Formats: sequence, C-alpha cells, structure tokens
Amino acid sequence: MTRTPTARDPERATLDKAAGENFPVAPFFLPRAWRVDLMAVYGFARLVDDIGDGDLAPGGADARLLGVSPGEAEDRLVLLDAFEADLLRVFDGTPRHPLLRRLQPTVRRRSLTPEPFLGLIAANRQDQLVTRYETYDDLLAYCELSANPVGRLVLAVTGTSTPERIRRSDAVCTALQIVEHLQDVREDLGRDRIYLPAADMKRFHVQESDLAAPTAGASVRALVAYEAERAHGLLNEGAPLVGSVHGRLKLLLAGFVAGGRAAVHAIAAAEYDVLPGPPKPGKTRLLREVGLTLRGEG
Repeated sequence: MTRTPTARDPERATLDKAAGENFPVAPFFLPRAWRVDLMAVYGFARLVDDIGDGDLAPGGADARLLGVSPGEAEDRLVLLDAFEADLLRVFDGTPRHPLLRRLQPTVRRRSLTPEPFLGLIAANRQDQLVTRYETYDDLLAYCELSANPVGRLVLAVTGTSTPERIRRSDAVCTALQIVEHLQDVREDLGRDRIYLPAADMKRFHVQESDLAAPTAGASVRALVAYEAERAHGLLNEGAPLVGSVHGRLKLLLAGFVAGGRAAVHAIAAAEYDVLPGPPKPGKTRLLREVGLTLRGEG
C-alpha cells in the first residue's frame, strides 16, 4: 500500500509508490548499487507519469520546484515542458527537482543518455493530445515512447545492453504496456483515453459506450481476448532475453516476463471481462510463471 502523497515531501511521496507497482522496481536480491540507480530511474518515470495523469502530490510543491507559476500549476503540458527542461539540466547543469538531482549521479555513473527519458516525457505529452489510437501499429508507436525506454534503462543501468537484448526487451515492455491497458480499460475511459485500437473495435463490433458498461458483453470480451493474445505473443518473443543474462539480473527479468504472463492468465480467468476492475494474478500463479520463465518454458 502506498502512503498518501504530501505537499511537504513530494520526493518521498513519489518513491513510496514503488510498493504498489505491478512489477518489481528494485527488489532486495539485486546488488545495492543497482537498487539505488533503479530507484532513481523509477523516481523519474513515476513523476513524469504522475504529471501526465494529474496525480501529483497536493499543494503544488512539484510545480514550484520546477519553476511553474501557481497560475499554470494545473496545466500538464506546461509542467511537462518544465520537467523536460529540468531533465536536460541533469546532463549539463544542476536540476531543480530533488528526484532529478537524485537521478544525476546515476546518469553519470551509468553513462545514460537523454533519449529514453525524453521518450517517457514525449509519451505523457502525447497522452494530453491523443486519446484514441486508430490502428495497432499506432499503439505500438506509442509503446515505443511509453514503455520501451524503461527496459532499455534497466539494461543500461545493469551494463547488459546489446542490440538483440534491446529488441527482446522492447517486445516485453510493449507487451506489459498492452496488458496494463487491458487491465485499466475502465480507469482509462474515466480519463477519456482508449488504448484499444479503433480498427480492432470496429472489427469486433465494439462501441465506446460498450466500454462504460458494468460488465463486458461478448464483443468486448472477444476484443480483449484478441489483444491479450497479441500481448502473450510479444512476451514469448521477448522471453529469450531472460536466458541471455545470468545471476540476479536473470531473476529480475524473469519477474517482468512472468508478471506479464500471469496478468494475461488473470484476464483469461476473468473470462476477459476487465470492466468491473483490473484482473490481478495471485502470488501462487506469479511464482509458477517465474519458475516456468526461468526454465525457458511458458
């Protein structure tokens, strides 16, 4: 459970959200140096998502830290622009926000580049401007910004980046993003966002109003099953990433793949009715998937 955000300590409020994530952010079994750097990356990613979703700590502390006037503190695009400017100070100056000051030693230690961070900002900027996706390819292009940079940063922090690992990581991260979209159809609709491709909705005869129903009808279930199978295929495509590394990193990456597979199973177990709330896998299923993934099965 995460603590309620406070105006006094926005940095702590953001980092405390790690405990509520669907994936392990910086588990105890990793080397301490990796945990420190992964939490610094998480702090950035969580804060940019909170800006994009309007979920900042109350009181406007983050806006003040970023130099945004009280009159513009609710304007997400202004906040994202200010956050991007502060991110660039990580690479050539002294950032204002404490989470970015926390990130600066990690960037220097791991020789990280601005591109993956800028991608995550661009994804949240896109969320303010684009609320529907026409095709699956359009959605994949969004995931290239919103999800894939996270996996690339994990590989960079752990010093294990290669072109093939990046390709596999991208498949896993895109799959995890699609699964999250399937779990959060109702929540996203409340934000006037739909991540189910419009072309697929048309193919399965699903109207936007169908997504607001208390429970899913047959057409919505068929659509969700179709997208879940796509995500499962991407997870299988990316799973060899786990076998390409060793030691504790192997366990971490297996957790990512297994988390996605377990979530797909939970969606299927709910008979693809995601509208009452996000289907979540139990710990037993998750551990089973971890074991299968480590053995190269699943």
